[in-house]
Amino acid sequence: MESIAVAPTLRSNSNKLNKPNPMKTPNLFLTSLAVAALWFASSSSSPGAEPAGGGGLAELKLAVAVLHSTAGNKCQGTVRFTQDGNAVKVVADLEGLNPGQKHAFHIHQYGDCSAPDAMSAGSHYNPEGHQHGLPDAPSRHAGDLGNVQADNDGKAHYEISVADVTIGGAHNPIIGRGVIVHAKSDDGSQPVGNAGARIACGVIGVANPGEKKP
Repeated sequence: MESIAVAPTLRSNSNKLNKPNPMKTPNLFLTSLAVAALWFASSSSSPGAEPAGGGGLAELKLAVAVLHSTAGNKCQGTVRFTQDGNAVKVVADLEGLNPGQKHAFHIHQYGDCSAPDAMSAGSHYNPEGHQHGLPDAPSRHAGDLGNVQADNDGKAHYEISVADVTIGGAHNPIIGRGVIVHAKSDDGSQPVGNAGARIACGVIGVANPGEKKP
């Protein structure tokens, strides 16, 4: 008799356990939506997220290029770019230069330093098709940044502000382009200033806004 009484009870409990609760499905869906919304909000406001406002690269204010020497050379350094209104401020700190010598300093078309001589970076960045010139020329390549002057230890600190480029905006963006230091000085002549071989190359990338500058 006991086994007959127990069997119907087990079947009844099993039916209750397997029967879906129509009230739980919508609640679970709403909870998932809420969690996803909170995650999206927190990730969008995190320091490593894209700039706010949906502008992406167009709203970048800081960029950096770490330069490495080409084959047989010793030049290396860091170049920082800051969007300052309609201009970009460029600050370069270099070493391994020829002591006391000027070296041409340009932004090149491609962010490609893969070739041993950095010829993979292409020619000067010149989206508007101007003739080459030094920074004080009324018309010049967007990538013409002039010359850096090395001290007696082969080091150079160089600053310049240029108004015909942006970091990531619609007007002549430089993000992803190459930065080249040349073996000789830029004399302003055509087509590219008679600047000689490329002794260092770097790619302009998004800078870490929280990184302390030297």
